[in-house]
Amino acid sequence: MLDLKNLTWEHHKNAERQAFVKEMFGGNITNERYATYLYNQFPQYDLLEAIAFSHGLFNDMPELRRSSVILEDFYELWPDKDVKPQICPVVEEYIQYLKPLINDPDKIMAHVYVRHMGDLSGGQMIAKRVPGEGRYYKFNKDTEQLKTIVRSKLNNEMAEEAKVCFDFATKLFQQLDEIK
Repeated sequence: MLDLKNLTWEHHKNAERQAFVKEMFGGNITNERYATYLYNQFPQYDLLEAIAFSHGLFNDMPELRRSSVILEDFYELWPDKDVKPQICPVVEEYIQYLKPLINDPDKIMAHVYVRHMGDLSGGQMIAKRVPGEGRYYKFNKDTEQLKTIVRSKLNNEMAEEAKVCFDFATKLFQQLDEIK
């Protein structure tokens, strides 16, 4: 029986407890702060999705890909096209962490689970509270169908790697909170 959600619950809750997440859920995040978040998300998603695509993990769910819409949302909200927001140190840490996983599709799928399942679930609530068009959280396929496809690719052995991904997400939220 798949129990990945319960096996990672504490790490998931810890990520949600961060002040930056509460700021997004609170509905009063500024365009600039949210765009900074998007700018930090983009390189992480871009690499993760490229690796996932190389393993065919998105073959039956190409609508799950978020990196291009994250970038579109960023450009919609960022005021100065000549100056880019700060990239948090954890973004480079995450990228360096992912690179050696290129030959381990199960570990990559654990990261897809954390990031993309979050977009399909909590992201649907965040979408109503953040500025802009919110393409990041809009899917061209029913979210329940996409969740079912994602779940079909998971197993309980992915729990430890999913926890690592939650920890990276938590660290990003903490570092974004320091930028203010």
